[in-house]
Amino acid sequence: MPDKVLLDYGSGGRASQRLIAELFLTHFDNPELSRLNDAAVLDITGRVAMSTDSYTVDPIFFPGGDIGSLAVHGTVNDVSMLGAVPRYLTCGFIIEEGLPMADLERIVASMGTAAKRAGVAIVTGDTKVVPKGAADRIFINTTGIGEIIVDPTPSGDRAAVGDAVLVSGSMGDHGLTILSRRQGLSFDAPVQSDSAALNHLIEKLLRTLPEIHVLRDPTRGGLATTLNEIASSSGAGILVRETELPISDAVRSGCSFLGLDPLYLANEGKFICILPEALADEALAVMRADPLGAGACRIGSVVADHAGKVALETPLGGRRLLGMLEGEQLPRIC
Repeated sequence: MPDKVLLDYGSGGRASQRLIAELFLTHFDNPELSRLNDAAVLDITGRVAMSTDSYTVDPIFFPGGDIGSLAVHGTVNDVSMLGAVPRYLTCGFIIEEGLPMADLERIVASMGTAAKRAGVAIVTGDTKVVPKGAADRIFINTTGIGEIIVDPTPSGDRAAVGDAVLVSGSMGDHGLTILSRRQGLSFDAPVQSDSAALNHLIEKLLRTLPEIHVLRDPTRGGLATTLNEIASSSGAGILVRETELPISDAVRSGCSFLGLDPLYLANEGKFICILPEALADEALAVMRADPLGAGACRIGSVVADHAGKVALETPLGGRRLLGMLEGEQLPRIC
């Protein structure tokens, strides 16, 4: 193949077939995809969860990941948060003419590896190549389908007064990593994206504790915005203790330097878990036994006060409301 992507690769003709055979099938190979039908036949029973997302992250390669692995992790995690085991993914590529073929292969290989590790099959997809200048290198859409394993499913409107609020680890790593790489900034302590597929950990957690009320991954808008969404949909208040918030020294110092609040920075490999107080210690034990939940901790409670809002308790015991992110703090982070 040429060293750059040509418009012909999106034509649907022989060039497209070569790209599919020599690149996508090499890294996504599975029996369903190899049939090359117009659609995939899926073996799923019972209730299913489905989610879709488009990925336009800039830069496309960053410490801890790339747009390909991120496109798998993000959709796998979204399906998992509904109490489902992800089984299948679709993927759609919009590629700018002239993208180095080596970059495309690196991205596709990364997607294939991420899907295998997550235990999901990429069963159908689409490729479009647009003229140079009509897109920024590459955009990827993924749609995921999974089998629901608990009833009722975790949902933001199920947060109840008395519940404990847990997080699986440190906040803000992905957002600060993208910003620093995009702006060419470096800090004394390096930062790295937390991009990861959480489905295996979530499945273990749900099979141990099917009574979990809420699971959410705090991506765009970060922890503060996601907690506000949960408080709003449940009608309950959420109290978070500042001293309990897990934020790495690297993210804390980087945010201090840039004037950012880490509670509003995106995460791509962490989740919020809200469940009855009596089950909190058991949930933390399950989470900490997995490398992706090693930093799990309790950060607060669902309370009767300030219904529909989130409050932060400071180290001195004062309280202030944490609002939802207004507008876009950092575009193209995922």
